[in-house]
Amino acid sequence: ELSFHPEKNVSCIKCFQLYKSPEYESLGFDLTVERLVSIGYPQELLNFVYDPAFPTRGLVFDTMYGNLLKVDAYGNILVCAHGFSFLRGPDIRELYPNKFIQRGDTERFYILNTLFNLPETYLFACLVDFFTSCSRYRSCESGFKDGDLFMSFKSMFQDVRDAVDWVHFKGSLKEKTVENLEKYVVKDAKLPLLLSRMNEVAKVFLVTNSDSKYTDTESIISLLQAGTPHRPWQSYFDLILVDARKPVFFGEGTVLRQVDTTTERLKIGTYTGPLQHGIVYSGGSSDIVCDLLGAKGKDILYIGDHIFGDILKSKKRQGWRTFLVIPELAQELHVWTDKSSESVTGHLDSSSNERPDISSIQRRIKKVTHDMDMCYGMMGSLFRSGSRQTLFASQVMRYADLYAASFINLLYYPFSYMFRAAHVQMPHESTVEHTHVDIHDTESPMATRNRHSIDFRDHECKRHQLTRSISEINPPHLFPLTPQEITHCHDEDDDEEEEEEE
Repeated sequence: ELSFHPEKNVSCIKCFQLYKSPEYESLGFDLTVERLVSIGYPQELLNFVYDPAFPTRGLVFDTMYGNLLKVDAYGNILVCAHGFSFLRGPDIRELYPNKFIQRGDTERFYILNTLFNLPETYLFACLVDFFTSCSRYRSCESGFKDGDLFMSFKSMFQDVRDAVDWVHFKGSLKEKTVENLEKYVVKDAKLPLLLSRMNEVAKVFLVTNSDSKYTDTESIISLLQAGTPHRPWQSYFDLILVDARKPVFFGEGTVLRQVDTTTERLKIGTYTGPLQHGIVYSGGSSDIVCDLLGAKGKDILYIGDHIFGDILKSKKRQGWRTFLVIPELAQELHVWTDKSSESVTGHLDSSSNERPDISSIQRRIKKVTHDMDMCYGMMGSLFRSGSRQTLFASQVMRYADLYAASFINLLYYPFSYMFRAAHVQMPHESTVEHTHVDIHDTESPMATRNRHSIDFRDHECKRHQLTRSISEINPPHLFPLTPQEITHCHDEDDDEEEEEEE
């Protein structure tokens, strides 16, 4: 459940700058390849062009074998790709017994969960495919050899990670973004309206890992240009934090300092004063935010697009309400609603003599499932592989209170709206017809477990006769009484509702 309460709730906007896809991924991919070439990688890599149909978020890179893996919540492998080649079951089992990995082995397996990971996900596939196919290199189990030189998948992985970090922090990615906002940044005229309305019923704060200079550039101003003319972008927020360094922000954090917006420099010393509207701060922590805003836990709705750095950490460390932005959701819904399947054995029961060709049915199911997967992309759906949920989907279900393709969707709900998750049914609840079933008319005599209350009056009489002959003291109740008041916890916020009623 999730709702806004005037004068109580606080909303954090982390992800309101949405980059255009695949243009922005292509830019990041090209700059990363250029960086790799500059440190000694083959010039031929410059011929690669980013293909948005290949990668999806939530994949795992195996630094031992150089494979991209799509897994479920338990580590079972759903898809395995070595370069551009997709491995089949027997080949996967040779490398991974039982088609399973230990996700907890973070030294070996790296999860590519963020939107910024998409370019490097495709780049890993490009590099592995290039070195595997190029006659100049000889493939080994854990890497490649060029004469006396050996390059492991792990070292290649580290080179890519270092190149990506260099592009983001020292390279020209931000500069090129600001130079061509129309090409790389999505603008939504409804954004200023939503922020204004949110600010009327709750405090709104902005947290970003970007520095103050980039945050204060036209990239932010342009997003809010459809609002009140000449209104400063800072006025849409009660608190602004730059250089947040998430996910450290949700733990020990860093020193909170005030930014001099005229020089973009940090003022010396730790800021210890009260919250000042329109002031930009640097660093800090989630605990400091709670203190400045006078809010805690479920008072705060945190909106972000990073399942780990935003949603998981804010939920586990602070108990904040969470809203995960998943831009891919629009396409996922389009494919999901356009494709459907029908039961091929729904008309059969135990009296049927007809024996369907199970092998044929299984082949048909696999073909339909594969065709549907390819509608999402080469790696299939972000959330599923056939009927099985992916690791990413399981994290969304566990840590995100709300999720949508855009948080602008909040504009279409009153802030008093109560969001409640759909009732999760067990198989026996969802597959039977919801008609009245008399317990005495059960088809099988084995179905004898009945938890309905029975008449205890005979038992009370017998007990009374027994105890009267032994003692005149009234014994305690030997049977429980049905609760006459609401005592069972049915929803997460039941305790809060009881406090309000008192």
